[in-house]
Amino acid sequence: MSDPTQNAAWQALETLAEGAADRRIDGLFFAEPERASRYSLEAAGITLDYSKQLIDDETRRALLELAAAQKVVEKRADMLAGRVINSSEQRPAWHVALRRPDDAPLYEEVHEVRHAMAEFARAVRNGEWRGFADDAITDVVNIGIGGSDLGPRMICQALARRDGPQPHFVANVDPADLDDTLARLNPATTLVIVTSKSFGTAETLANARVARQWLIDAGAGEHDIARHFVAVSTNREAVTEFGIERMFEFWDWVGGRYSLWSAVGLSIALALGDDAFEQLLAGAYAMDQHFETAALGENLPVMLALAGIWNNNFLGLTSHCVVPYAQRLAALPSFLQQLEMESNGKSVRREGAPVTVDTVPTIWGSVGTNAQHAYFQMLHQGDLAVDMDFILPLSDAAAAGDPREIERVANCIAQAEALMTGRDRSALESELKEQGLSSDALEHRLAARSFEGNRPSNMLVLNTLDAHSLGALIAAYEHKVFVQGVIWDINSFDQWGVELGKTMAGQLVGELSGEGKAGAHDGSTQALLTRVRRGWQA
Repeated sequence: MSDPTQNAAWQALETLAEGAADRRIDGLFFAEPERASRYSLEAAGITLDYSKQLIDDETRRALLELAAAQKVVEKRADMLAGRVINSSEQRPAWHVALRRPDDAPLYEEVHEVRHAMAEFARAVRNGEWRGFADDAITDVVNIGIGGSDLGPRMICQALARRDGPQPHFVANVDPADLDDTLARLNPATTLVIVTSKSFGTAETLANARVARQWLIDAGAGEHDIARHFVAVSTNREAVTEFGIERMFEFWDWVGGRYSLWSAVGLSIALALGDDAFEQLLAGAYAMDQHFETAALGENLPVMLALAGIWNNNFLGLTSHCVVPYAQRLAALPSFLQQLEMESNGKSVRREGAPVTVDTVPTIWGSVGTNAQHAYFQMLHQGDLAVDMDFILPLSDAAAAGDPREIERVANCIAQAEALMTGRDRSALESELKEQGLSSDALEHRLAARSFEGNRPSNMLVLNTLDAHSLGALIAAYEHKVFVQGVIWDINSFDQWGVELGKTMAGQLVGELSGEGKAGAHDGSTQALLTRVRRGWQA
C-alpha cells in the first residue's frame, strides 16, 4: 500500500478542493436540476442521497480514482475471503462470514453456533428453559462492555417487542448500573448472559460476580447457577470455573465492534426471537452482496466512505454528526462512535509509519427532533463546520397519516435543506423592512438571523425500521469504515489504544484495594489517589 498523498488522484482532489471554496451546493442543483437522481444509490432497502454534498462529476471521478489507486477492490476481496488483513494481530476480519446463509457458508462452525443459539432462544422464549423455582424466564441481563454491549443494546432498543423476555444491558462498572437494574428484577425469572471473549474483562467479571451473589442470596444453590447464567466466550475453562455450563463460542477473528452478528447477539435472539435475528443477518448479507458486486461508483458503502474522505481530508470538516430521526435509533450514534473511532482512530499506517493524513473525524450525534432544540443552532450558525448523516426510517401506510409522523419526516428533510441553502440575506432584508426595521436595528437583526448554509449532508432513507433494514444499515457503515481505512492505509481492525488505560487501571485497582504495591505516579495522579482515600474514609 502507498502513502495516499502520493497518488495523483489525491493531488487532483487537493486542487479541486481549492476551487470548491467558492462554490455552493445549492448552486450545483441550479446547474443540474436532475442532480438528486444522479447522486443517489439504493441497496438492500436503503436509499443514500448524497446530492447535498459539495461534489460534482469531476470530484466524484477523482475520488473513485483514489479508491482504485489505494486498491480498495483488491483489499475488499481479501477481507471477504477471510485473508489476514488485521496485520498487527495477524488475523482476518471475517465478520461477513457470520451473516452468510446456511446454504452458502464460509465457516461451518458459525452455523453450528447459530443453530445452538436459535434452539436455546426458542427454549427460553417458549418457557421450556426454567429457573431454580421452576418459573419461566421473563428478563435477560446482558453483562458486557464495548462491542459486547453497544451493538446488542442498540438492536434490542430499535426493534423492541413485548412478547418475550425483556432485555437489560449492563456495561458500566459503576455499581449504580447493575444495582439499579437488578433492583427491578426477580432473580427466579432472570437469565444473565456474561459476554466476554476472554472471560477475563475486569469490568464484566466484577459485575458478573455481583449478579451471581444476587442469585445465591435469593435462595438459589450453587447448582442453580447453570440455570440462570450462560456465557458468550472463548475461554471454556474460566466459564466452567464460574459455574456456567452453557457457553456459546465465537472466534478471534470476530472483533468486538463487529461481533453482534455472532453469539454476542444472543441477547437479540432471546429478546426478539431467532427469526428476527435471522432477518438481521439477512439484511447485512444483502448489503455484503451489494458491496462485493457493485461497481465502486454505484456502491452505497463506497460512496458513503468517499463523501466522508472528501469532507474530512479535503474540505477540512473534522466533525461528523449522525442524527437518526427515529426515537428507537437513539443508541445508533453511540454504536457508530465505537465502530468508526475505535476502528479508524489511528496515527500509524499498516506497516508502522506515521500517517500522512487526518484519519477518522469526531463522530457524535443524537436522535432528532430533540437535537434541533439542542445543538442545531451551532450546526446552522456556529464557526465549526460539520458534515452530517441524516437517517430516516419510513413507517408503514397505516402510520403515515399520523400528524406526529408527518412532523418527524418533515423536520428531517427540512433540516437537511436548511443546512444546505441557509437563509438568503436579501430576502431576509426585504422581510425585515416590511416589519418596519431600518438602520442599525435592521443591520443587527440581519446579522443575527442570517444563515450561510452550504453545510453538506447525506440522507439515508430506510424502507422501514425492521431487522432486515437495520442489518443492512449497520453493514453499510462497517464497509464504509473498511474503505476509509484502506484509503488512509491504516489497520481498521486492531485497538491497541484501548489497552494502556486498562492496564494502568488494573495497577490502580490493586493500590486502592490495598492488595497491590504502591506505584510511582505523577503528582496529579498521586494527589487524586490521596483525595479518593480521604473521601472513602470520611
